[in-house]
Order: sequence, then structure tokens, then C-alpha cells
Amino acid sequence: MASSQLAIIVLAAGMGTRMKSDLPKVMHPLAGRPMVSHLMDTISGLNPDRVVVVVGPGMDQVAEAVAPAKTVVQGERQGTGHAVRQAREALADFTGDVLVLYGDTPLITRETLERMLAERRGPKDPAVVVLGFKPRDAGHYGRLVVGAEGLKAIVEWKDANHDQREIPLCNSGVMAIDGNRLWGLVERIGNDNAKGEYYLTDLVSLARADGATCSFVLGEEEELLGVNSRVELADAEAVAQARLRDRAMEDGATLIDPASVWFAWDTKLGRDVVVWPHVVFGPGVTVGDGVVIKGFCHFEQCSIADGADVGPYARLRPGAEVGARCHVGNFVEIKKAVLEDGAKVNHLTYVGDARVGAGANVGAGTITCNYDGFNKSFTDIGAGAFIGSNSSLVAPIKIGAGAIVGAGSVVTRDVSPGALAVTRANQMELSGWADRFRDKKRADKPNGK
Repeated sequence: MASSQLAIIVLAAGMGTRMKSDLPKVMHPLAGRPMVSHLMDTISGLNPDRVVVVVGPGMDQVAEAVAPAKTVVQGERQGTGHAVRQAREALADFTGDVLVLYGDTPLITRETLERMLAERRGPKDPAVVVLGFKPRDAGHYGRLVVGAEGLKAIVEWKDANHDQREIPLCNSGVMAIDGNRLWGLVERIGNDNAKGEYYLTDLVSLARADGATCSFVLGEEEELLGVNSRVELADAEAVAQARLRDRAMEDGATLIDPASVWFAWDTKLGRDVVVWPHVVFGPGVTVGDGVVIKGFCHFEQCSIADGADVGPYARLRPGAEVGARCHVGNFVEIKKAVLEDGAKVNHLTYVGDARVGAGANVGAGTITCNYDGFNKSFTDIGAGAFIGSNSSLVAPIKIGAGAIVGAGSVVTRDVSPGALAVTRANQMELSGWADRFRDKKRADKPNGK
């Protein structure tokens, strides 16, 4: 009887030479987080008993990203069979099913992996289950050779003959293997092939030689996209974004132009949210119900409560908290600041390290001067306060509830609740000065022009 225990080996030691980057390949971001983190999140849904990640020397960033999963180091990169062998000590006493996955194939779904495990645990008791797919362009993928009795062999492109290269069924590299038979098969893998490497794909022919059956499960091409270059990373991003957009709309949000809206992996949108074109959601954004987000906004690590109206061209930076029914208008930037319910910051304004009380109104061109070149200081604007246009609030400062700051003021001291604070030069008027000025300037020009 097949075991219900599950171990997962993730191969993540690739250098990613074609990425032309100092960053390990699997650490390149997809929808706002490393691609390997997408895979680790997917496999967590399978509740595995053990997870072992095979990394290369010096890949501390990868080890940190996959923690608390155990990592083992593949000192020399001699192929996938050699990589799997590095996990033997960590799984020496394990006899359940073993999934072998790849850190640079981040789009694979839990449903596909569950189908593989169901096949592995089925009545045929196959030693190896391979995930196959039929791409639009089979290219140089390895081919699955199938007969009436199931999967017969996997042939790498460089070792395939003409007829085998015509086979449309390709190998993804993903496998579900009987843990009781895994290591006995792995230790017999040789490297007598075109690349001189130890191919994990040889498991199929070795298992068949032992009289065991092997089988395959068919997956979708887009979920098996491997990322080995910046171009392929962009292709994977497009797939990830399409999934995230579909999920947002299925959950009750309206995207007026879905293709122009970009999500992070953890973006949360409430019901009846309307998102206009060209909006970017960075990581850590939560949006409540009934929010309207106008075009060309950028959000990161912030929250927007129910019924708020934001944009266009608004930027919410980390720590911004926009309360219910708030208005945040065009060219407004908010950083590490709380807008309480009903507050309005409608135009051309910077609010940083601050609180804007409920129902307060911050006029166009206002700046909270929160940084003195060494330290950040706090601005506290009370409920119902009114800050006139083109004002500068020099922190630390407190504007009392219901207070008014006159337009054009530079406020450096606290303002009492209900008071008016005005700091501007006295206005003077010189009667007729403008007319005399223009007459003189005309007289100075040739022909009186």
C-alpha cells in the first residue's frame, strides 16, 4: 500500500548564468517576492512531512528564503540526479512518497501536484510518476516515450533520435517517486550521455528494468514555465499577473483595464473595489470594500479602508493607513502616516510621519516637514482641522482639533484647538504701480512694442 507520508526535494542550486546577475536565479522576484518563495508557498499546502532544498555553495540568501526548510549543498553541479543525491542523508529513513521540484519553476499549482500524488498512490503503484506537458513549441525538451504499459522512458533531446524528437509529449522534470525505491534507483544513475551528467530522468528506465511500472500526469504549459533568463522571467511575470488579475475580479473587484493593473502576490482587495487603469500594487497592500482607486497610483505596504477614494496619481508608501471614506487626490504622497476616517488630502501634498484626524482637510501644496537632515519628527493634525493651501508644518508640531492654518503659512509652533494660525508677510498695495511699470517698459522698447 502506498504511504500517505510526503517528502519534497526542491532543486535550487542553479547559477542562472543566462540571467547575468549576482543574485541567485531562484531569488529573482516574481509578483513582488522571490520565485522560490512562490514554490515554497505552494508546497506548504500539501502539508509535507519533510522538505529539503538543494542549494549551491554560498547561497545563503536562498537558505534564508526557504527557511525553516532544511538545505543541503551541491558542491559540484553534475546534473539533476547528482543534485537529488545530496538529499539522501536528510531522507535516509524516509519511506513515503517523494516529490522532486525545481526552484526556477514557480508557477506549478498545488492541484497538479495533488494529481501526481494520487497517481503515485493509485492501484498501479508506479515507482515513478512524471509530469508531462505538450508545449506549443517542443523545442529541446526531453521527450516522454509511452507505450501500452505506461511510461517507458525519458529521452533527453541531445540523446534522442529523429523519431523520438517528433514526440509531442515533453518532460517537465517534476517527479513523484516511491521513497522505498528512490535511493536504490538514484545510486545506479550513470553519466554515459551527451552531457556527461547524472540525469534524474534515468530513473524511469532503471525502474522499468527492475520490473516496476512508471506513469505520467499531464500538466499545462504555462505552469511549467522554467525561468532561466530575464526574458523567461518576464514571461513568468505575465502568467502570474494574469492569475492575480483573474483572482481579484473573481473575488468581486472591478478592473477597468486589467492588463494595465499590476499586483503583488499578497495584494488583498475587498468587494466592490474599482481600480482604474495603470495602478501598481507593491507588496503588503490591503484595500477595503467599496474603494475607488483612480489611475496611475502606486501603493506599497499600506492599507486603505472601506469607501475611500484615492488618486489619480497618488503614492502610498510603507506605513500609510488611509481611513474609511477618506479622499486622497492627485499627486499626493503619504508615508508612515494615518489618515483617520473622512479626512481629505486632495492635491499636491506630502504627508509623512503624521496623523491627520477624522474629518480634517489638508489643502493643496501642504508639506509636513518631517526630516531635519538627521531625524524624523511627527506631525499631529487634530480632528476637523483645516490646513490652508501651500502651508508647511515643521515637525514636531501639533495642530489642535478644529484649528485653521491660513494659506501660505510656515507653522513652527503648536496651534491650539479651534485657533487660527497665520504666518505670512503683511500685504501692501501701491495704487497705479502696475500701470506705470508697463508704460515704462513699453517706452524702453523699439517702436514702443
